[in-house]
Amino acid sequence: MKPEQRIEAFRAFVAKSPDDAFARYSLAMALRTAGRADEAIAEFRETVRRKPDYVPSYLMLGQALETAGRDGEAARAYEDGIAAATRTNDMHARSELSQALDAVRARGA
Repeated sequence: MKPEQRIEAFRAFVAKSPDDAFARYSLAMALRTAGRADEAIAEFRETVRRKPDYVPSYLMLGQALETAGRDGEAARAYEDGIAAATRTNDMHARSELSQALDAVRARGA
């Protein structure tokens, strides 16, 4: 399946199930893979707005923001993700998010 077809398929799924975090996350990932960073960031943000405990979205949001040169926003995404991982007792994700936060802070964010 071509990237645009994948994006449209995920958009259709999100339209049917707007609160499905995995569907939104998948759409955001497809957008990111297609080089559509701003749209991907918007979808990752919408995912965490609708499902604040969907921890994987925080890491991907932070990475997308870093790629866009928005380290301050990335640091905030990682901080929010650490809080979500703590709430959900996901220590592996907490560790990954903490490492990402340390790296972005080391660059001055």
